[in-house]
Amino acid sequence: MRVGLHALGIGDGARPEVIRAVAMAAEVHGFARLWCGEHVVLVDAPASRYPYSLDGRIAVPADADWLDPMLALSFAAAVTSRIELATGVLLLPEHNPIMVAKQAATLDVLSAGRFSLGVGVGWSAEEFAALGVPFAGRGRRTEEYLASMRTLWTEDPASFTGEFTRFDAIRVNPKPVRGGRLPVVIGGNSDAALRRAVTLADGWYGFNVPAADVPARISVLADECARHGRALDELTVAVALSDGTPEHLPALGAAGVTELVVVSAAPPTPRAAATWVTDLARTWIPRAQ
Repeated sequence: MRVGLHALGIGDGARPEVIRAVAMAAEVHGFARLWCGEHVVLVDAPASRYPYSLDGRIAVPADADWLDPMLALSFAAAVTSRIELATGVLLLPEHNPIMVAKQAATLDVLSAGRFSLGVGVGWSAEEFAALGVPFAGRGRRTEEYLASMRTLWTEDPASFTGEFTRFDAIRVNPKPVRGGRLPVVIGGNSDAALRRAVTLADGWYGFNVPAADVPARISVLADECARHGRALDELTVAVALSDGTPEHLPALGAAGVTELVVVSAAPPTPRAAATWVTDLARTWIPRAQ
């Protein structure tokens, strides 16, 4: 099992010197991938329920620094050469898909093919309203946007007609470095997210999942694979635990998890951040191998 690290872009982890220290130390000490999430907008008193905590509230303060994940990962790519990079997750229906296709392919080129695009449908109605995007239909919008982006990555010129986006004979370059293929990961813990991972993507990212719930979620994923003619081992299965300890790793591996993602907040100085990554690696990576 691989071990990833979800620690960049928020609070102290948004400082350039801390990003540099975390990224470089994570590469040296054997982390497989750096993850970076997204919220364009936070509000002080949201009515929307956050789906990844028991109390329905996101732990990040509304006034915290939260970097754009594509830009943060581009910075991390520039100071590393081997570690993989992933958005965990980018809220795709909030964005123009042509722009996302361009940005994702650019980051893939700049990182020499180390980038995976993790996407989700979003949960905050307030965020969608601020961006002028309808909250209803965001699942359908996500599915269509992914189809249009794959057209842009593989065809030149490219044309597409759908419910939410259309273009005719346009050229969007560069292309992803792996022959027009850029790995896509679907984030979210719902049955709908698991279905989209199977029908639309190359992997699933479960976030803040209780360790005891992981086998059941993967069972649903396997059922969807059977329903749609895919093998479970075609997908990457990355999970961040809400209650994880290294003792859970054997059971996670047996359930089919291919990457355990450690989610934590980086300390505020480069030296402390590097030591912190070293300690995390000593705690998690030997148990996963």
